[in-house]
Amino acid sequence: MSATLYGVGLGPGDPDLITRRAARLIENATVIAWPSLAGGDSLARAIAAELIPAGAREIRMDVPMTTDRAPAQAAYDAGAAEIATALAGGDDVVCLCEGDPFFYGSFMYLHARLRDRFRVEIVPGVTSLTACAARVPMPLAARNEVLTILPGPLPDSALRGHLRAADTLALMKVGRHLPRLRALVVEEGLLDRAHYVERATLGAERILPLAGAPDVAPYFSMILIAKGADPWL
Repeated sequence: MSATLYGVGLGPGDPDLITRRAARLIENATVIAWPSLAGGDSLARAIAAELIPAGAREIRMDVPMTTDRAPAQAAYDAGAAEIATALAGGDDVVCLCEGDPFFYGSFMYLHARLRDRFRVEIVPGVTSLTACAARVPMPLAARNEVLTILPGPLPDSALRGHLRAADTLALMKVGRHLPRLRALVVEEGLLDRAHYVERATLGAERILPLAGAPDVAPYFSMILIAKGADPWL
């Protein structure tokens, strides 16, 4: 178990937000693994592209984005098997992960498959949550406030309860759920406190009041809601 699997967070998209430790690991890697949309490009690899050594072996994991979990689980099974072969052969593996590996990160699925057989080290990255808050800009919490993070696909009943209870909210994985989520925010009288952010820190970034957001949102989008009245003043 001398070889190590590194789950490396790359931040939300801007390569300047890669940590120094992550950059050193990538620059010195002999084997690099990264996920991509099945048949498509890899944002993770694009973020780190300038740091990847020319001679590094690359393990690509094509992960389907479907509501059926089975195809994605099969992709992680195959990726974990290829990574395990490299680790068993004595090569460290640097696995690239958008954002932070353990904050809705795909690396957690590889970690679950490999942690009992190999040494695994997590290198945290700037999260989409903190990146979006910085870009609005909107402080996330102060003093004894409660920050609640919600996945957009949750049913309305669960979302409504959290919208009423929390001080600050982040609605993630907005995508196709945007019209429904905006309707809930309107129902709760929070529209004037809500911000919409898509592709934070990337060239196509957009930041708008939720009231002016489009009806169609990409997967990399978020709604931030601050219910308090400037608690940091």
